[in-house]
Amino acid sequence: MKPHNQRLLRGQAPSYERLQARLAEDGSELGADPIAVHCGWGRLLIGHTFPDPTSLAQELLNEQSGERDIALYVAAPQQILGLEPAQLFLDPSDTLRLWFSDYRQSTRVFRGFRIRRAQSDADWQSINLLYQARGMLPIDPQRLTPRHEGGPVYWLAEDDDTGAVIGSVMGLNHQKAFNDPENGSSLWCLAVDPQCSRPGVGEVLVRHLIEHFMSRGLSYLDLSVLHDNRLAKSLYAKLGFRNLSTFAIKRKNCINQPLFLGPGPEAQFNPYARIIVEEAHRRGIEVQVDDAEGGLFTLVHGSRRVRCRESLSDLTSAISMTLCQNKSLTHKVLKNAGLNLPAQQLAGNADDNLAFLDEHERLVVKPLDGEQGQGVAVDLRTIEEVQSAIETARQFDTRVLLESFHEGLDLRVLVIGFEVVAAAIRRPAEVIGDGRHTIGALIEAQSRRRQAATGGESKIPMDAETQRTLSAAGYDYDSVLPAGKHLFVRRTANLHTGGVLEDVTGILHPTLSEAAVRAARALDIPMVGLDLLVPAADQPEYVFIEANERAGLANHEPQPTAERFVDLLFPHSQAVAQ
Repeated sequence: MKPHNQRLLRGQAPSYERLQARLAEDGSELGADPIAVHCGWGRLLIGHTFPDPTSLAQELLNEQSGERDIALYVAAPQQILGLEPAQLFLDPSDTLRLWFSDYRQSTRVFRGFRIRRAQSDADWQSINLLYQARGMLPIDPQRLTPRHEGGPVYWLAEDDDTGAVIGSVMGLNHQKAFNDPENGSSLWCLAVDPQCSRPGVGEVLVRHLIEHFMSRGLSYLDLSVLHDNRLAKSLYAKLGFRNLSTFAIKRKNCINQPLFLGPGPEAQFNPYARIIVEEAHRRGIEVQVDDAEGGLFTLVHGSRRVRCRESLSDLTSAISMTLCQNKSLTHKVLKNAGLNLPAQQLAGNADDNLAFLDEHERLVVKPLDGEQGQGVAVDLRTIEEVQSAIETARQFDTRVLLESFHEGLDLRVLVIGFEVVAAAIRRPAEVIGDGRHTIGALIEAQSRRRQAATGGESKIPMDAETQRTLSAAGYDYDSVLPAGKHLFVRRTANLHTGGVLEDVTGILHPTLSEAAVRAARALDIPMVGLDLLVPAADQPEYVFIEANERAGLANHEPQPTAERFVDLLFPHSQAVAQ
């Protein structure tokens, strides 16, 4: 094919007629071989390579179960939708284009991770875990169109310190895929780990793809973004992308249901209720919204009705809930079951508190009935710190507990139906210095990223506990952290205060699994999140800390937490076939 120096007017989509005319100049034949590029999760159907609307509509109907095909660059979508209105729909996403002549390289350097191509089975597994955590379809690398036949390439961002995959993106070279006379390319499946504390991962992945295709002599990069994704659109506008007048068509299936039906009742809920409601919909279970703000809903299947508040359901008795909420009762029940627990007593007068401190040297202070890490202070070593923490905890409950402090990692084990479904190490909120910004500014930026990744459920409080943690490390909010330095800004690992999760379900030691199930049975609770302190997830030593009767199932994706919870509520239900 001859090179083409002319390009379409800015903002114009390639049409069948224009491309046909351009290809005819070269003596090429358009439509002889319609192009369908398999991306591992479904196919990209290049609209203008199909000879007529009927053939494109028919190919969309050939979509495989569990996959998602996309027909893009469709110039006359009404003709295709008119053929199969019950099966196809117009994708409510915007297409954006960056002409490489408009691109400006970044003046800021982001450190702490590198970009490389996905190559090994381990790479694909890591990318799929990331995609599933973001509600995206996984990739089957065996189904990918080979690169020498115009197939896509996947890139990943790898953390320098841990080697973990913290982001991924797919790129398609249009010249190789379908002899694009405009020498274009496109970006798909951009995702960043919601637990990632590294700034700029998404921006660097996009820039890497741009600069990679620029080096190949291509002219532009297209991408598709949901019309209401403000954060993503803000990044793309910053990079110089502009709206493109073109259309994409998809098939109506369970995966695409929110796109063609609009927001369902799950859109009103926080992530912890939403994940359950979405699973119920997949099984054909009716959802009645009782109080979206409070996370209250009723599930109905046949003659069975179950009320829920997030993962707390009618199946949990009032007694079991009380045993979890009252940490003193939790302690007694688990101790009677022969499990390992810290020393504990109710806060009293200053002399009693000092005697307990002298005995154990390092303490934890927490409200007797509390959640989400509110009012909890750890590793207190002076009576002044203890008394101050008690006053703070009394803002959440007038009854306050003192516990002996134990070193270790914070492990959350999720038990549903008296079986371990998920386990994760919870790490406190941390920031990474860049040598320029203050710790206060880094905390604010990290909070914005955590809020965006969790639907507003996670934020680092800039309160007395954060201030105490910084002071213990020799810093304050105005300190500038050296480039590359990691700093924990909280002592507790609660997700609502900015903590992050590392899934360890696959390596959980059998002793820990057995102890968690024993604890659930002692509390007689069908769904519970149990918190332990451990030296490592694959070692048997542990100390139980507390039990949570309304654990966040969404925090443990991609483990099948919602599936097992709905199994518990409706054991005879099955997911509706796609």
